[in-house]
Formats: sequence, structure tokens, C-alpha cells
Amino acid sequence: MNKRPLILGDTLALLILTVIGFATHGEINASGLPRAGLMFAASLTGWFLLAPATGLFAPGQNTASLWRAAITGFFTGVLTVILRGQLLHGAVLPIFALIIGATTALGMCLWRWLALRLERRRAPG
Repeated sequence: MNKRPLILGDTLALLILTVIGFATHGEINASGLPRAGLMFAASLTGWFLLAPATGLFAPGQNTASLWRAAITGFFTGVLTVILRGQLLHGAVLPIFALIIGATTALGMCLWRWLALRLERRRAPG
């Protein structure tokens, strides 16, 4: 699978996860935008630091490799919370890290599964 669609899809998936997270807390408004932007930037940083190291942009991805997206998503979520805490000079709550890690793992795993399905449909034969 080509890297460009994966990079764009990963970015969009992280944006959607950020929006959903803020929407579930009723914080989709102008006052929440700076924190949402910070959270999104921290998620992007974490994902694009970890995903290449775990082989998520290597050729030959298949459904058996989705476990890497889940694990990378989990650690991306934890890293996101740590980066957020450092940038906002706030506490890093372990339960928040677990929740963000789990939702990021689920979201990225679902997106990567969808990407594999779409790629399979486009494949000749």
C-alpha cells in the first residue's frame, strides 16, 4: 500500500478522534479550539514518531498486521497525554492516558482495517 494515502488517512483519523473526544465533553466551541489543536498536534507527533518504527508504513500490510496499529495507537494515546500535560503544565492522569490510549488504538485499528479493505477492492484480479 502506498504511504501517501496512509499518511492522509492517519491524519484524518486522528483529527476525527480528537473531534469526537472534545464533542463527547461538549467542548466543540471557539474556547476549546486551542486545546483541541494542541491535542491533535500531540497525537500527530506521537503517531508519526511511533508508526514508522513499528512498520506501519512498510509494504505488505495485511489484516494480520493490525495488531501493530492497535499497539502503536495505544502508545500514541499515552504519549499524547504526556505531551499535552507538559505543554499545558498540567497533571498527567493515568486514567486519562488509558482512555485516550484505548480510543486511539481502536480508532487507528478501524481506520487501518478500512484502508486494507479499500486496497483489496482496488487490487486487480
